[in-house]
Amino acid sequence: MASTVASDTSGTTSASGTTAASATSGRRPGYGQLLRTPGAWTFVLPGFAARQPFAMLTIGIVLLVQHTTGSYGSAGAVAAVTGVSMALFAPQSGKLADRFGQRAVLVPGVLVHSVSVAALTALALAGAPTWALFAAAVPTGASVPQVGPMVRARWAAAVGGTPLMPTAAAFESVSDEFTFVVGPVLATALCTGVHPAAGLIAEAALTLAGGLLFAAQRRTQPAFGRPGGAHAGTKRTSALSVPGVRVLAVAFLGIGSVFGGMQVSLTAFTEEIGEPGMNGLLYGLFAAGNMLAGIAVGAIAWKTGPRRRMVLGYAGLTIAASLLWTAHSVVLLGALGLAVGLCIAPALITGYTLVEPLVAASSRTEAFTWLTGAVALGQAGAVTVAGRLADAHGASAGFLVPLAGTALALVTLVALRSRLLPRAHSRTVARGIGHRVPVAVD
Repeated sequence: MASTVASDTSGTTSASGTTAASATSGRRPGYGQLLRTPGAWTFVLPGFAARQPFAMLTIGIVLLVQHTTGSYGSAGAVAAVTGVSMALFAPQSGKLADRFGQRAVLVPGVLVHSVSVAALTALALAGAPTWALFAAAVPTGASVPQVGPMVRARWAAAVGGTPLMPTAAAFESVSDEFTFVVGPVLATALCTGVHPAAGLIAEAALTLAGGLLFAAQRRTQPAFGRPGGAHAGTKRTSALSVPGVRVLAVAFLGIGSVFGGMQVSLTAFTEEIGEPGMNGLLYGLFAAGNMLAGIAVGAIAWKTGPRRRMVLGYAGLTIAASLLWTAHSVVLLGALGLAVGLCIAPALITGYTLVEPLVAASSRTEAFTWLTGAVALGQAGAVTVAGRLADAHGASAGFLVPLAGTALALVTLVALRSRLLPRAHSRTVARGIGHRVPVAVD
């Protein structure tokens, strides 16, 4: 069932700049309308800059540690420790941001992250033992700034409960995937063309500059994140107590398995054929497919509900991933990577869209960080397993990891999709005087 939106006051302008007339027109609000939301540009541009390093971290670690140790398994293990640490600490960061404000969490976080990345880089170049790299990887992952969830929380505060919310979710997915087009290519180019450590050095510098710039945008913080704000006394419960969030987190582990498995396996594949510089291009094609699909998903007024779209997205993703291990040429692997990327966006976007009706506003940043953390955890496991498989059996074996991860996620979604419904099947959201928008959720 497609979501329906109605208004009792034609032509009344909501807080997000969306009119009731446009809400009832049956048309999907476009990106231009979304970006006309008051204050949007003040957090969109800094948020994009601040999240760019996230796409560079894992591939930067893999390339540096593989260079210094000669083992994809060791490189994947160090990257995995970073991912696990991020997955464990990201929700705690989200909780603190919901309670004390995003700036209070972000400023110390980016400082710790920059220092930790510098320490990890120095240890790797010095030939330190693996346990020392693991020790440095823990604070590196724990301090990864959760800018993406923070931006999504700001969109939810600005346009939540209106037809613009799915468009905002699609826009954020496109922004994320654009970083995964640029980030790995940039990191690979720096590591292969300048110095093996250049990718991580650039990641730390961008994190520091972008994070501080985003933290300076205090006026657009969600109200629940402001100490003494309008909802400061509201009782908070963990977002993970919501069954639907737990299902989404398990499903997003599958997304992480694709990112991690692709990064390690593509690196191993290009090394096998003697063209390491092709790694960034191949991963860029994969991320470009994701970005293009995200643009399309955000522009279409869907007649099917988000739960069904999510299941279909994972089904397509599993089918596409099942063919990766058969590719033995750059052209074929690039085409299959593009196809996999095209299938990821519908799954990601609908997952983030489902959070808004499932979770109270006071826990939304935390909910988004659980999903981001799940992606990081899936990525961590994938880089470890794919690295071991690539060392023992070649790059093709590493591509089995995305297949296994997405298949398990699909089974979970099909079995537990009923938990993705909010407790109340409909709700009324006030968006200004005389403007109430009843929203029916599939």
